[in-house]
Amino acid sequence: MIESTEQIDVSYEGDVVIVSLNRPERLNAIAPETSDQLRRTLLALDDDEDSRVAVLTGTGRGFCSGGDVTSMSARHKVGVAPKKVYSQGRHLINAFMSVEKPIIAMVNGPAAGLGATLALYCDVVVMADEASIGDRHVNVGLVAGDGGAVMWPLLVGPLRAKELMLTGRMLSGREAADMGLVNRSVPLARLREETLDLARAIAALPPYAVRATKTSVNRYVAWMTNHVLETSLAWEKISMMSEDHQEALAARREKRPGVYTGQ
Repeated sequence: MIESTEQIDVSYEGDVVIVSLNRPERLNAIAPETSDQLRRTLLALDDDEDSRVAVLTGTGRGFCSGGDVTSMSARHKVGVAPKKVYSQGRHLINAFMSVEKPIIAMVNGPAAGLGATLALYCDVVVMADEASIGDRHVNVGLVAGDGGAVMWPLLVGPLRAKELMLTGRMLSGREAADMGLVNRSVPLARLREETLDLARAIAALPPYAVRATKTSVNRYVAWMTNHVLETSLAWEKISMMSEDHQEALAARREKRPGVYTGQ
């Protein structure tokens, strides 16, 4: 049985383990410690004998609002080179790709930027009609390097992906389902029931066949990830040190219009 951490809540519904990002006061934004705790939780899934399927969701009214902008100014300084070759983002995506156990995203609220990437790297995405999803990296002067450049074109095609990622437009659950970005969209009141019904249906199937089928399909996703992710992460790191990004963060802090805030 997997234990909860400070920022990741873990609970069980029969054969289904529910992993919840647990920073509701920040709409479950991903700080460095959140990323580390989520990665460790994901890596523990395959050895968890108490579950056959995992559900990833967010506590409160949000799924995940993306990277925690409150800590970005301190972490992203102009002219400061990174100390490590591989970023936390790369390690987190590697964790998603290495898990054999099926993961269903239960998107209960906003999934933006990195939050959208986390949902789309799951194996099935069930989204509330009232929820929203989009990639807002460009709106804060950043390159969409955390995996969005991999998954959005795979799911909706390059042209539509570029329009959505360059504008930062947030899609409703129904819009996302209609274009094939997510599997299905249901009213929020039925989201948990429908997600768990799907999770139980998968959990009832022969586990090795389920895991091997997922892993077979993920070889294609892994190929695209390995081809695109390193470059996009490198370009994102460059953009983190740009004046454009610092200005966007300042505009947000001061609640004033800015070129990159989308206001």
